[in-house]
Amino acid sequence: MSRVLGIPENKVGDDLTREDTPEWDSFNHLMLVSEIEKEFGVEIPMSEIEHIQSYKDLEKIVSENV
Repeated sequence: MSRVLGIPENKVGDDLTREDTPEWDSFNHLMLVSEIEKEFGVEIPMSEIEHIQSYKDLEKIVSENV
């Protein structure tokens, strides 16, 4: 997340949300999902991609799909 969003690693954690992170725009959202899919070998359904609003959301989706 740090690399895709261009934010310090220490900012990535349970309290990271799209609402509070200007770098997490719609383009970077899709880039983030793409990188996560590649890294973990999962395919995140579009219906779930639309509802990701936080680090915790991503963590939950990855754990459910791995």
